[in-house]
Formats: sequence, C-alpha cells, structure tokens
Amino acid sequence: MWKLKGPKPVKLIVGILAADRQCLHEAVDVLTDKLGNVDFTSNVWPFDKTDYYQEQTGPNILRQFVSFDKLIDPGKLAKIKCKTNKLEQKLTKTLGLPLPRPVNLDPGIIEPSKLILATTKNYSHRIYIGGQMYAEVTLKFDKGQWMPLDHTYPDYRQKCYFDFFLKVRTRLLEQLKSQR
Repeated sequence: MWKLKGPKPVKLIVGILAADRQCLHEAVDVLTDKLGNVDFTSNVWPFDKTDYYQEQTGPNILRQFVSFDKLIDPGKLAKIKCKTNKLEQKLTKTLGLPLPRPVNLDPGIIEPSKLILATTKNYSHRIYIGGQMYAEVTLKFDKGQWMPLDHTYPDYRQKCYFDFFLKVRTRLLEQLKSQR
C-alpha cells in the first residue's frame, strides 16, 4: 500500500485591483484583519493590459499584491476565495463609490514550483477545487525564473510581477526550511 503524504504548506497571496489608492489601502486593511499579517506588499502598478474590469472598477485601475506571513494548507484556497468574494461585497458597500466593484480580490498560492490562482470561472485549463471555485496554474517556476503558460493573463507576464513573486517564493523556501 502506498503511504500518502499531505501537501506542504504554501504562501497565500492576494492580487488587488482597485479604483484608486484609497480603495487599495482599505482592501489591504480588511485583508490583514481577516487573513492575518502581511509580510510583503508589492509596488502599485497600473492595470492596463486589458479593459475587462473598467465598467466595474473604473478607468484607471491600480494593481497591488500582498503576501501573508503565515503559511497555509493549499486545500484552503477555495474557502479563502469565498471569503475574499464576501470582503469585496463588504468593501463595495463601505467605500460608497458609484462603481459596481471598486475592489477586486484574487487570492492565490505560491508553491516552490508554481503560482496558482483561484477563480469562480471554469475553463479548459482550470480544475474544480470545491466550494464552487476553480484554480489554475498561472505561472511555473523553472530554471530559476517564473515562466508564463499559454493561458497566463497578460499582466501576469510582467517582470515586475515576477520580481515580487520571486521575493515571496524566497521567503516561502526560508519558512519551509525553518520548519524541518
């Protein structure tokens, strides 16, 4: 009989799209309150590779990522996506902007070999992870660098994202080593 092994813990990240800097700050505060201490926060970049979210979030969307200090079980990603969806709804009410979705929260996990994003939308390259949620491998880490796949979103192909995710991955490896 094969001996089953549980998965190693992973690094939780959340990608934030926001209508303005105030929305970004509010989102980070709410995420910290509900998901724990943030260990890394990326720079703020314009989200300009697509206009997909402009009707919901406005014309000058900002992008930022946060990673969380505490490692998590990767099996919790679907529940975390449900939680971030509820936080988006709460933020929409409290921010009071005339936009249907002034903040978009996309959780994912970083493992040593890949970055996985959770989503509510099914597609050919996504797998069901429970709780009406799906997940996709968005980037793989190979030969010392992040590499996009055929379906990787255009903004996730940027060097500035790779640099941030490398920093998070390096921290993950340090944390995993200290747990041995």
